[in-house]
Amino acid sequence: MLNKPIPVDVLDAKPPAADGPVIGGRVRHARRVKGYQLRDLAEKVGCSESLLSKIENDKVLPSLQMLHKIATELDTSIGYLFADPSDHNRIVMRKGERQIIRTGTQGSHRSEGVQLEWLVPYPESGLLSGSIHIVAPGGSSEGLIEHKGEEMGYVLEGEFEITVGDETFRLNAGDSFFFPSTIPHGYCNPGTQTTRVLWVNTPPTF
Repeated sequence: MLNKPIPVDVLDAKPPAADGPVIGGRVRHARRVKGYQLRDLAEKVGCSESLLSKIENDKVLPSLQMLHKIATELDTSIGYLFADPSDHNRIVMRKGERQIIRTGTQGSHRSEGVQLEWLVPYPESGLLSGSIHIVAPGGSSEGLIEHKGEEMGYVLEGEFEITVGDETFRLNAGDSFFFPSTIPHGYCNPGTQTTRVLWVNTPPTF
């Protein structure tokens, strides 16, 4: 079972992009398997029942922070919620073929937040997950999260600010980081250009 992330409210959410994967049905299925009513899960993750209903009906996207909270409470991961079982035995994914997971933002003043380009097609093995975090200027994880495992990242381009525990670090292209995932962590793009970070977690609790 995954550790619970630090509570953070969702103030706003962004409509799903037409070309992005949707997760509402999987969230609903996982919730029912867990035996939760809509109200139960909403209370546990700290959002309104109305917002959770919209998420399950693919009318809005949760923030990255809220999406992680939902996955954690349902004993799954973000990667699994978006996974396509048909990709189970896939070895090579060409440029433009990988799924882009889009998340909403809390502040309506930002039109973009964080996108995850998933590098591991189906995280069923339970050993590894990897993605490229694409962070728009001003975009962020919307708070701190924590979970089991370890993680490392390498800044491919742009400026990146990451907080791990009580420390905040400013990174640029070519810089890397590593830390235990049990330490509360979050990030933002403080620059004016899009930031891309190669990110690997083990086990795939994210």
